[in-house]
Amino acid sequence: MFDWQWDFTWSILPRLIEATGKTLLAAGGGYLVALVLGLILALAQRTPWKPLTLVVRELVEFIRSTPLLLQVFFIYYVGPQIGLRLSPWTAGLTAIGLHYAAYLSEVYRGGIDSIGKGQWEAARAINMSTAATYRRIIIPQALPPSIAGMGNYLVGIFKDTPMLSVIGVGELMHTANTIGAENYRYLEPYTLVGLIFLAISLPAAWLVRRFEAATRRRLGLSK
Repeated sequence: MFDWQWDFTWSILPRLIEATGKTLLAAGGGYLVALVLGLILALAQRTPWKPLTLVVRELVEFIRSTPLLLQVFFIYYVGPQIGLRLSPWTAGLTAIGLHYAAYLSEVYRGGIDSIGKGQWEAARAINMSTAATYRRIIIPQALPPSIAGMGNYLVGIFKDTPMLSVIGVGELMHTANTIGAENYRYLEPYTLVGLIFLAISLPAAWLVRRFEAATRRRLGLSK
């Protein structure tokens, strides 16, 4: 049914493996940005300054309601018109980090909201500052319930990295497109890309579930 060529498959495999490393680098870099920025956005929505809280909430909702692809295009192509000139890699990581920071901020916010008011009252009773309360009491307790969501978005970032190919980032999908255009064959490169994503995404999702379960057991949260 398919004219599968094994010689061609083996010849392009090294290029795809190299591109896989770049894809993982893009996913990891974007995820680190999202982790830090997401926490900042979550905390900014809990400040006593209502205007700031409102602005941040609307910003998060706007980012969550628009496609990642549009944000990639906007940062890379519109950015130079407002003085923001970024390389394809930097623009891609910025777009991924910003997009998933909006989602992770909601994960963080849910974890923080799950902490009982008694924790806050106890911290105030001993004159602990707000920053110290977050750092020493609230965030350590809020993170374990958030692990599942955080892990799912890590897998999601990995699967969304092909969108960076539209601005020339040399990740896995971009390399497959280049190979296909050079050889007028797309069956093998696209199939291999799908298998590579599957081979990484499934074990990653399993590891996230195992890590979450182990964390909950250590904290005595398992039913």
